[in-house]
Amino acid sequence: MAEQIRLVIVDDHAIVRQGLRSILEREPGIEVVGEAATAEEALDLVAATRPHIVLLDLKLSAGSDVEGLALCGRLTARAPAPGVLVVTTFLDQRLVLEAIHQGARGYVLKDVDAVALVAAIRAVRRGESAFDSHSAAVVVRSLHAPAPATTDLTAREREVLALLARGLSNEAIGRELFISATTAKFHVHNLLRKLSVSRRAEAVYAGSKLGLI
Repeated sequence: MAEQIRLVIVDDHAIVRQGLRSILEREPGIEVVGEAATAEEALDLVAATRPHIVLLDLKLSAGSDVEGLALCGRLTARAPAPGVLVVTTFLDQRLVLEAIHQGARGYVLKDVDAVALVAAIRAVRRGESAFDSHSAAVVVRSLHAPAPATTDLTAREREVLALLARGLSNEAIGRELFISATTAKFHVHNLLRKLSVSRRAEAVYAGSKLGLI
């Protein structure tokens, strides 16, 4: 018998989860082993069911794409890591590239047809990448775009950098900005990457030299 692909659906809208489940459960060789609406539910469910694939929407209950991106990174850092296929309504170069950076194997929009979605799931399971035509075009454009300046920080990243300069932990940063510690950690990770450093103290030093703080 062919392998049964075990799959988890993560989306904060129940009707979307139910719609995806109804489509995929009709497909031979695919088994939906669970659904989750939040990042914490997803982490618990993946630990319990050990799926091969996670279908992940970037906009979760907090209404922020950052939470979905952070969850993607946490899922792909596990061993064994599921293949993450982003299924979302948002097409934005930053989101597509950051999802890839966080370990996603594919990125498709929710208006994809069922045949293409199933093909993407099977491709990810084979260890391949899977992008619909829109997100693939974004990736190709990014390859020809000039590298972003190291000072190209978002307003939130500048806030986090200022709090790093005060020596705050991820938990303390979260309390200051009314975000979770996980989201704070995600922003810190992006800062280190954009400033081409590996330590928090180095980020503060680099930021001060660039006049960011």
